[in-house]
Amino acid sequence: MKAILLLSGGIDSPVAGYLAKQKDISLIALHFSLEPFTDNTAEVKSRKLSEIIGCEKFIVAPIGNIQAMVAKQCTHRYFYVITRRLMLRIAERIAKQEGCSYLITGDNLGQVGSQTLDNMSAITHAIKMPILRPLLSFNKNETIAIARTINTYEISKGPEMCSALGPTNPATTSTIERIESEENKIENYEQIVNDVIKYINLN
Repeated sequence: MKAILLLSGGIDSPVAGYLAKQKDISLIALHFSLEPFTDNTAEVKSRKLSEIIGCEKFIVAPIGNIQAMVAKQCTHRYFYVITRRLMLRIAERIAKQEGCSYLITGDNLGQVGSQTLDNMSAITHAIKMPILRPLLSFNKNETIAIARTINTYEISKGPEMCSALGPTNPATTSTIERIESEENKIENYEQIVNDVIKYINLN
């Protein structure tokens, strides 16, 4: 089996990748860069983490400017749900190109605004490819313990950069209909996805 691992540079996603590797799943790491709204720290961390957990390949997808569009054109409290759906759409396209059958995320139920049951449902409906979530029911201490064991914790620890453009009070509930309505506000949405895929294929 082969899968795309959405690798953020934080604590959770490399542990999710490590656990998947224990089940003989080959991994390609996909990192979403938020430059120019952050520096490249998260990308550098993610590249190191991908090497530690044994990913076959490391891919960077630039979505900073797209996130800025979402923050400006959509209801801000749905920012995390909308951008997460965007990431999954891009990841699914890359997965098909790379011969992968699954996506793997570090999602942990209830940990942040996008990871409630309602929001996870709305996010998951963005794509058809199965999503594996090895950490879904873990508590943070369990995840940190594994991160320390596999020597990823010291690299991963520190502030998360994914909230650079996010709302202070994100929505904890949403519906697919509402999120799709919000996505319709984004100009040239499909072309945006295509441009990211084109950039990845050229680099």
